[in-house]
Amino acid sequence: MIEVYIDGASAGDPGMSGAGIFIKTGHGPALTYSVPLGVMSNHEAEFRALISALKKCRENGFKIVSFRTDSQAVERAVEKKYAKDKRYEPLLKDALELIDELDLFFIKWIPSKQNKMADELARKAIQLNGKETE
Repeated sequence: MIEVYIDGASAGDPGMSGAGIFIKTGHGPALTYSVPLGVMSNHEAEFRALISALKKCRENGFKIVSFRTDSQAVERAVEKKYAKDKRYEPLLKDALELIDELDLFFIKWIPSKQNKMADELARKAIQLNGKETE
């Protein structure tokens, strides 16, 4: 089973944001991604980290995945298929459509201290904002 660790980070709320994705495949080195997201809230960055990671799983042909997040809001929204805050409903809808493409999907909340790699990648992504066009 593929293990996917995700994190969203913002420098301000809202502020420049990024997504960090750390994927353990069980063979070979882990896959790491730092995805600049532009200006948004921290919660939106968390949802966008989920969507970005689901797309990376699709690109890599991963069909059985177990996600880890330190965002209780994201974990609860996915588990209940309901976003408490209406602003995140379109993001949740996008994520659920991507999840439906998978054979097996799990998501689990973990404490931040167990999500350090994804957090570092998300913070790096904040710094990448604007650089991809230079």
